[in-house]
Amino acid sequence: MSRRLTGKLVIATHNAGKLREMRELLAPYGVEAVSAGELGLAEPEETGSDFVSNALIKARAAAKAANLPAFADDSGLCVDALDGAPGIYSARWAGEAKNFGAAMARIEAEAQASGSPSRRAHFVSALAVVWPDGEEAVFEGKVFGDLAFPPRGMAGFGYDPCFTPDGHARTFGEMSAEEKHGIPPDGSEALSHRARAFQMMARTLLK
Repeated sequence: MSRRLTGKLVIATHNAGKLREMRELLAPYGVEAVSAGELGLAEPEETGSDFVSNALIKARAAAKAANLPAFADDSGLCVDALDGAPGIYSARWAGEAKNFGAAMARIEAEAQASGSPSRRAHFVSALAVVWPDGEEAVFEGKVFGDLAFPPRGMAGFGYDPCFTPDGHARTFGEMSAEEKHGIPPDGSEALSHRARAFQMMARTLLK
């Protein structure tokens, strides 16, 4: 794809943590980003069966409503002992109050109840870019690791405190934003799922 993202785009999220990470990732490229929340756009119902489908639903709705290119992420934690749950329902497990402490406690309890000795899990991030004329692009990043209980760290957001990525002793919740989603200047792979998906997108769509 030769088309490039320039000027202004909508980040199709109402999640403050995701918005902060996305703005930090976009900052070096000179792209002006406004969020769906700031524009007062409604949140579409996420009826997809996978991360890519839900990311496209959000990006399509924002591109149509704002008449601007839209950039959406759908992401979640997939736990092996729970057959991939909470997966696309990761945010919903936290409820309307966004109580991720309760959601992490639920994961711990259900993983123990499953009888599986596995502590393996992975994060997935699907990034969708949709232009008002209907052109679309999708990029997906993953990071594998182990569950950490009790959760550790106050940085990041969501399930970060209960996930230790492979090759590291600290959870995402114990890492700085730069450690978690900084893009290495040498072109090597970033650490977080969202940064990995963003790297793919940047190589294709950003100058």
